[in-house]
Parts: sequence; structure tokens; C-alpha cells
Amino acid sequence: MCSSTLPGTTPVARARRRPVGEVVLGVDTHRDAHVAAVLSLAGAVLATDEFPATAAGYRDLLKWARKWGSVGRAGVEGTGSYGASLSRYLLAQGVDVLDVNWMDRADRRRRGKSDPLDAQNAARAVLSGRARARAKTGDGPVQIARMYKLTKASAVKARTQAINQLKAVLVTADPILREELTGLGNAELFRTCAQFADASSCEEAGEESVLQATRITLGWLAHRIGQLSEQIRDVETRLARLVECHAPQLLDVVGIGPDTAVTLLITVGDNPERLDSEASFAALCGVSPVERSSGRRQFRRLNRGGDRQANAALHRIVFTRLRVDPRTQDYYERRIKEGKTRREIVRCLKRYAAREVFHLVRQLQSGTRS
Repeated sequence: MCSSTLPGTTPVARARRRPVGEVVLGVDTHRDAHVAAVLSLAGAVLATDEFPATAAGYRDLLKWARKWGSVGRAGVEGTGSYGASLSRYLLAQGVDVLDVNWMDRADRRRRGKSDPLDAQNAARAVLSGRARARAKTGDGPVQIARMYKLTKASAVKARTQAINQLKAVLVTADPILREELTGLGNAELFRTCAQFADASSCEEAGEESVLQATRITLGWLAHRIGQLSEQIRDVETRLARLVECHAPQLLDVVGIGPDTAVTLLITVGDNPERLDSEASFAALCGVSPVERSSGRRQFRRLNRGGDRQANAALHRIVFTRLRVDPRTQDYYERRIKEGKTRREIVRCLKRYAAREVFHLVRQLQSGTRS
């Protein structure tokens, strides 16, 4: 632990070591070290110090903060990245962790930018009520799903790149080879190209031709596509099993499949009680209406904020229901006759879908506790 003489700590604050009752902790997180600040409820800076981003460092940080008083709340920057592990530790120790995303720009222009100042501002965001979003615990099945989802996304991206490369090689390939592969569907094309790599391993070493190099390249790319496809299927199976085990009610809803359910669960997190109401979940998903009224014109626009992955999941639910759900189709026709635009109707349907998902997740939470 470093000496508590960082910029932003006053000599008076360094001299005090008596507990002052309840205090608020603010943390500016980085990859290798976190800077923490302890503030009284009146906003006075009691101490500032730096700790390594390790398990021992987290223990030292909380022990140090509790020397100044009872730590009930903490504002942590980046609870989904550099501050994720620290947030989990503080939550496990009974500290209410709030996610601090935006610093006070006016204060930053006035006082400048430094890690101790950022830590102090994180604590002030908690004191003022500006930081209200509670951090995700990240210690349950939703965190497992987040890891699998990350793996799937990177595998899909890599497979798409390999497919594009394979087809780009075909464009400049020898006409005889190109004609041999013309007309094949993707699955048959990849199987045929994979055989080129198997055949090349049996060839004797010698001077290579452009045609031979092209066939070998197509074979390697096809093998890569096959391996990535197998990995994607494995991850999808694991995700489906996870949803069936922990949130089966979501799969009974029209328009929600395993992938959509996983996306929404990741948005909610392992501690859905941090969402106070269905309106807060709708705002988190970016489907809450935003006022654009002026004068006699009363209008609400689409919300362009929130979690865009969750917003896209709700969008898929709505358009699936518009194709297959009679109730949604009847609602659409009725609102069209009332003069609503398609965009306004979709916004309403996404809001309804968010409400339905929120209450289902709440039921799952209460069922797990009982």
C-alpha cells in the first residue's frame, strides 16, 4: 500500500484517524491499481490512497476505509470492467456498490483531472444521489452466460471473416477450380474445400504451383470454418441448457428463444433486485418513451440510450410476434386505425415486451429465494 500523501488529501485529513461514523467510499479503478477516497457525509475528504488491484489489495482497501468510519456505500468507476472484481468483493462484504459512469464535467474543468480527484468525485456522486445504478454482482449463472456469450460473439465474427476470405480466394482462383466449385451451397462448398487440405498432406514435397497453394489455402480456411462452427454449436448448447435450468419461463413467451433470453438476462444481471421498477428496466433497455412535446404538439420519441443489445433483443421479440402472434397483429391493426405510425407502435410493443420480461425475471428471483 502506498503512502497516503496523494494529491487531493489535505494535511488535516491525514492527521485525523478517529472514526467519524458513516463514511462514503469512492474508487477510481485501473488495470493494475485502484485509487480510493473516503468522504464524510458532509462531503469532507478524510483520506485518499492507492491500492494494488489484487485480492490482498481489495482487503487492504476496505480495512483502510473502515478506519475512518462505517462504510455502507461505495461509488466505483467501471464496475463492468476494471472495477468488476472489486465490486464483487465489496458486495460480498455487505457494502452497497453504485456504478459511477459520468464525472462532473464542470468540476473537472475547474479542478482538473487526476486519479484522487476522480475517486473523490465518485464518492460525491453517491452522496449527491447522482449515482443511483447499483452494480451487478457478477457471481451467478448470468455471469456464466456472459462468458459464453462473449465466446460465441468472437467465434461468429471469426467464422464470418474466414468465410469472406474463402470466397475472396475463389474470385481470383484458377477458372478450372472455380468452375469445379461453382453452384455449391455453403455447407457442400466447405466440405469440398476441406478435402483439399487433407489431400495436400499426402503430396510429396516439391515446387508448388499457384493452383496448389490456392487449394491448400481453401482447405485451411474450410477447416477453420468447421472448427469455429463446432465451437459455436457447443456454446449455443451450453447457453440453451443454462436458460432451461435457470429461466425456463422466459422460453414459454412468444418470440423469446435461448439467445434472446440470454441477452435479456445479461442485461438484468445476477441481482435483479437492483432494478426498482419495470420503468427502470425499460430505461435500461432503451425502450422508455422520451418526451419531445412542444406547444400544442404532444409527441414521444424512441429512446436511443440504454443497453443496445437488450434493445435489439426486444426488437426481435416484437417483429417475431408481428409475424406469428394474433394478439400482436390485432393490436397493430387497431393502433394503425387510430393514426399511429409503425415506429410509434413498435415502440409501444417493445415497452410491453420489457414489462413482461421484467415481471417474469422477478418471479424467477422470488422462486429462487423461496
